Amino acid sequence: MQFDTNAPIYLQIADHLCDLIIAGHYGDGERVPSVRDLAVELEVNPNTVVRSYTHLLEQGVLENQRGIGYFAAKDAVKTIKALKRTFFYQKKLPALVKTMKALDISVEDLVNSIGAYHETL
Repeated sequence: MQFDTNAPIYLQIADHLCDLIIAGHYGDGERVPSVRDLAVELEVNPNTVVRSYTHLLEQGVLENQRGIGYFAAKDAVKTIKALKRTFFYQKKLPALVKTMKALDISVEDLVNSIGAYHETL
């Protein structure tokens, strides 16, 4: 995993784990890597992973079973998608609209471009 200097590492790790859950690498209720295992894999301090897991616990994405480990919550995928949609609407969309206005891109142009791009996927 390559870390971006523009965001805290613990949030990047949390986002990475969310992406893995959405992709099906860890199903709802399934155990995720231990703090130590993930720290070794990503070559980060275990305290950084603990911070990531704590953040995901607070978001309702993970559950902690004492003595056993961390698990994806029962509705983890649904929760992650809701959180990512909220982030998109609150952070990404306003920036997109601002850029569209600055470049004189109409909503119709954007919709057409999205449709063309979507067809290539």
